[in-house]
Amino acid sequence: MDMKQALDAFAALSQPTRLDVFRLLIKAGEAGMLAGEISDRLGVRQNTMSANLGVLARSGLVRNTREGRSVRYQAQMEGVRGLLAFLMEDCCGGHPELCQPIIQNLACGRDESESDRAPCPPIHPKRQI
Repeated sequence: MDMKQALDAFAALSQPTRLDVFRLLIKAGEAGMLAGEISDRLGVRQNTMSANLGVLARSGLVRNTREGRSVRYQAQMEGVRGLLAFLMEDCCGGHPELCQPIIQNLACGRDESESDRAPCPPIHPKRQI
C-alpha cells in the first residue's frame, strides 16, 4: 500500500458512521451484511448509508456484491492487511527485521500457530513520500 492509498483509507475511517460500519463489517466476517441491515443496525438513513458505503468501497477497505435488488458488503481484508502493514513497515527503532514476523502474519492473514502452511512471500513496501 502506498501513501495515497493509506491516506484514502484513513480519510474513510475518520468519520464516525463509516468507522462504525467498518467495525460492524469486520465483526460480520466473510458473510458480510446487506446495506439495509447495516442501516437498520446503526440507525442511519439508507441514502446516508449508501454514501458512506461508497466512500469505504473506494478506499479499498470494503467490497460489495449485488444479490438481486440488494447489495451485500464485506470488509476487504486485503485492504485491511495492507493498511496495517503500511503502518508497521518502519517500526522497531530502525530494525525492521524485528517486526517482519508481525508484518508477515498481518499481510498473510494468519498467526504463528499456522506454521505448517507455506511461508508468506516477503513484503516489499511501496511507500511513496
